[in-house]
Amino acid sequence: MSTGRDRAVGFAVVTAAYLAAGLVAWAVVAVARGPHPLLLTFYADLAATVVVFAASMLVANASLYDPYWSVAPAVIVTAWVWWHTGGEISAVTGRQTAVLLLVLAWSIRLTANWASSWRGLDHEDWRYVRLRERRPRGVPWWLVNLAGIQLMPTLVVFAGLLAVWPAVTVTGRSWGPLDVVAVALTAAAVLLEATADRQLQRFARDPANRGGIIDRGLWRYSRHPNYLGEILFWWGMWLFALAAAPDWWWTVAGPVAMVLLFTFVSIPMMDERSLVRRPAYAEHMRRVPALLPRPARHR
Repeated sequence: MSTGRDRAVGFAVVTAAYLAAGLVAWAVVAVARGPHPLLLTFYADLAATVVVFAASMLVANASLYDPYWSVAPAVIVTAWVWWHTGGEISAVTGRQTAVLLLVLAWSIRLTANWASSWRGLDHEDWRYVRLRERRPRGVPWWLVNLAGIQLMPTLVVFAGLLAVWPAVTVTGRSWGPLDVVAVALTAAAVLLEATADRQLQRFARDPANRGGIIDRGLWRYSRHPNYLGEILFWWGMWLFALAAAPDWWWTVAGPVAMVLLFTFVSIPMMDERSLVRRPAYAEHMRRVPALLPRPARHR
C-alpha cells in the first residue's frame, strides 16, 4: 500500500517531468518560428511527449504519461488564445471565452480525477502492465511505451484539437445558435464524465461492492458512461469549429478518431478484464450497451 510520502514523491516526479516537457516545448516554439502556428504546436506537442516518455522510462512507470491527455490541451488552447489576441484580455471574443473555459473545466476535472486515484510511482496502470507482458517477442518495451502508450494518444488528442484551432482563431463569424448547441453539448459532456467518475469511485469505495458490477446511476444505462462523456466533449469542440469556420468541417477527423480509440481499444480492454474478473459480466454486457443508452433488455 502506498503511503503519503510515496504519493508526494510521485507527484514531485510528475511535476518535474511536466515542467521539463513544457520547457522543451517552449524551446521548440522559440527556435522553429517559420511554420504555421498549428504545425509549430504539433512539433512542440511531440517534443513534450518525448520528454514525458523519457521520464517514464527513467522511473519505470508508463503512467507518468496519464495526465498528459488532460494537461496538454489546456496549455495548448490557452497559448492559442493568447497568441491570437496578443495577450489582450479585452480582445478575447465570446466564443474564445466559452471554448477556453470549457477546456479548462474539462482539463482540471479530469486531471484531478487522475490525481485522486494515482498512488505514486509504484502504481502503474494495469493496461500498461498487460501491454508489457503481452508484447510480441523481440519487440522492446521502450518502443511499445513510446508508440502505443504515449505517441498514439498524443496524436489522437491533437486530432481533436484541430477543431479547436479555428474555434479560437477564426473570428469573422459572430456568436450564433450553433455556438449555443456546442456550449450545451460540451458542458453536458463534462458533467456526464464527472458524474460517472464520481459514481464509480463511490461504488469502488464500498467494501460491500467488492467483486461486483456497477449497474446503478449512469452505469445502469451505459457500461462506460465516462467514455461517452469524453467522446461527446470532443464532438462539442468540433461544433465550435463549424460555428466559427464551416470550411474546417474536415476536423471531424478528431472526434471520429476518439470514437475509434474508445470503441476498438479502450472499451474492449476494459470489457475483457471485467469478463475475466467477474463471471456475471457477460450477462451485464448483454443487457447494457457499451456507450449509447438503449431500451433495456429484459432477462
